[in-house]
Amino acid sequence: MMPEPTPTVRELLAFYLEAGVDCALGEEPVNRLAEPETMPAAPEAAAPPAPPARAMPAPLPLIRGEPPPAPDAAIASAREAARTAPTLEALRALLQTFDGCALRKTATQLVFADGNPQARIMFVGEAPGRDEDIEGLPFVGRSGKLLDRMIAAIGLDRSSAYIANVIPWRPPGNRTPTPQETQICLPFVRRQIELVNPDVLVTLGNPSTQALLGTREGIMRSRGKWLDYDTGTRVVRALPTFHPAYLLRSPSYKRMSWQDLRAIAKVLAGVSA
Repeated sequence: MMPEPTPTVRELLAFYLEAGVDCALGEEPVNRLAEPETMPAAPEAAAPPAPPARAMPAPLPLIRGEPPPAPDAAIASAREAARTAPTLEALRALLQTFDGCALRKTATQLVFADGNPQARIMFVGEAPGRDEDIEGLPFVGRSGKLLDRMIAAIGLDRSSAYIANVIPWRPPGNRTPTPQETQICLPFVRRQIELVNPDVLVTLGNPSTQALLGTREGIMRSRGKWLDYDTGTRVVRALPTFHPAYLLRSPSYKRMSWQDLRAIAKVLAGVSA
């Protein structure tokens, strides 16, 4: 049996990019397969080290999947900062300099919003991806192109809609945002919704639906159900639906998404859904 040919550097880079590894976390490469260096044996005559004056208890292991404690100070700072923003431009400027979320340090740039701030409808996803991080606009990759086609089917485009994310910075490697990161960013997107003041709020996917609408149901059960969202100044109608990225992976659900879009169009036209 012939051995497989060694992949070229170009092939390896293409593999890493497809797997979502597109950023370096260190200046120098680390060979994880190398044998660890062995520590020299202690001399036989060496006396054992003296015990510490007071032994400290070992830290308790973290439960798998359990998030670390929420950074209350960062969340409180985000709430206070968001409240002080009188306009969308001021809110964007606040986010540009906000240090309470570590994602700001690993992202290329802030991904604030796209579309018309005076629009009657606002779409909110979870977080930017690689293409959004490069261009500084939400939903510009494959899922963004599908979203454009979806809203075009009911007579809308980016000049008649407003598009944002709960998280305005891309998580490294497109990983899922942590509950801490979501809670820190949540006051800013809530203030963003309040300032846009849409007639209809559409949450795209399960994470944004649960974060903004407070439901614990999965998107399969929550999609297509009209809910109330309190902006702080008034109550608007909100509808969860599938994220375009999910529809790319599961195109059989596009039929349900089309039903949601038709319901949105009826509400915008002033007809009860």
